[in-house]
Amino acid sequence: MNLWDIALRNLKRRKSKAAFVLVGLMIGVSAVVVFISIAEALTQNINNKLEEYGANILIVPKTENLSMSYGGIALGGVLFEVQEIHEEELAKIGEIDNAKNVAALGPMLLGAIEIGSHKALLAGMDFQVASQLRPWWKVQGKLPDEEGALVGAEAARVLELGAGKTVTVNGRNLVVSGILEATGSQDDNIIFTHLATAQAILHKEGRISLAEVAALCSGCPIEDMVRQISAILPGANVMAIKQVVAGRMETLNQFRKASYGLSAIVALVGALVVLVTMMGSVRERTAEIGIFRAIGFRSSHIMKIILLEAGIVSILAGVLGYLLGMGMTKIALLFFAAGGGHSGHGIAVPFDLWLAGAALALAVVLGLAASFYPARLAARLDPCEALRAL
Repeated sequence: MNLWDIALRNLKRRKSKAAFVLVGLMIGVSAVVVFISIAEALTQNINNKLEEYGANILIVPKTENLSMSYGGIALGGVLFEVQEIHEEELAKIGEIDNAKNVAALGPMLLGAIEIGSHKALLAGMDFQVASQLRPWWKVQGKLPDEEGALVGAEAARVLELGAGKTVTVNGRNLVVSGILEATGSQDDNIIFTHLATAQAILHKEGRISLAEVAALCSGCPIEDMVRQISAILPGANVMAIKQVVAGRMETLNQFRKASYGLSAIVALVGALVVLVTMMGSVRERTAEIGIFRAIGFRSSHIMKIILLEAGIVSILAGVLGYLLGMGMTKIALLFFAAGGGHSGHGIAVPFDLWLAGAALALAVVLGLAASFYPARLAARLDPCEALRAL
C-alpha cells in the first residue's frame, strides 16, 4: 500500500471532513470566478458596443466661435476667421501612423436650403460608409442615388414628404427614396443626399463642413489618432467623441478593482476553513499517526499523506468551483446588465481556459498552503505520545 492509497482511504473514511474542506474551497473559488467573469464579460460587452456608436472622431473647421447654446437651445454666435476643409485634405488621414485603425471616413457638407416656405438643412454625405458611421439608422425605403434624397422623420412630417415624392432644392429636383425613422437626434430634421450632389446644389465643390472617423476597435489609441490627424490638418479641430464610453469604462475599472479585493477576502476565508478543518482532522488522527510512525513511516511520509489528501480535495474543488462560478455568472449577468430583467441574455460568457486553469491553481495553492501547518504538526508528533491516545 503506497501513500496515494492511504490518502484515498482516509478521505473515504472521513467523508464529512473532506466534504467540509471541499465546500469551503469550492465556495471560495466559485466566488473568485464569479467576480472576475462578471468584470471581464461586462468589459468585453462594452468593447463590442463601441462598434455600435459609429463615429468616434469628429473633424470640424477651426474657428474662433464661442458656442451660444444651452439645453439643446441654440442662440447663435459670432464667427471669426472661419476656415473650411478641402475634401482632398482628408486623403492625408491615410498617411498617419494609425491609419490601419480607421474603419470608415465620412466627409459631410451642411448647408441651409429653402423648400417652399420652410427652411431646412441639407447634408451631403457618403452613403457607402453610412452603415459604419450610423449603424442605428433604419430607413423606410432605400438609400438615395445621386439624384435622390433621404429625409429625416421630422423633416418629412413638416415638409409633407414621402418616399417617391420629388422635392425641388435650389432649382434641382431630388426624388425622395426613403424616410429615416426617428432617431431622437438632429438627423430627424435633415435632408440627406450624396456629397457631390450637395456640393453642386450649395455651390461648394470640393469643400466639406466636417468629417467623421470611425475607429471601430476597443484597443484603438483614440488620443494618439486625434493628435496625428491634428498634425496633418492644422486648419481643423479634431475631437474624440467618447465621453459615454470613457465613463462606463471608468466605472467598470472601479468594479474590477473591487471584485479583486472581494476575491482576495473570499479566498482567505476559504483558506481559513481548510486550515481549521485540517487542524481538527490532525487532532482526531493522533493515534493513527502514532501507529504509522511506529511501523516505520517517517515524518516526511506523514506530511505527504496529509498534503495528498488536501491536494486531491483541492483539485476537485477547483473544477467544481469553476463550473459553479460560471453558472452563477450567467445568472448574475441577467441582473448586472443595463435595464435588468432578461437584457443580460446578450452578454456572452464563453469558456475561459485561462480562468479555468487559474481557478484550479488557486484551489490547489490555497488547499496546500492551508494544510501545510497541520501537516507539519502531524509530522512532528512524538510516536510514543501519539500511541498513548489509543
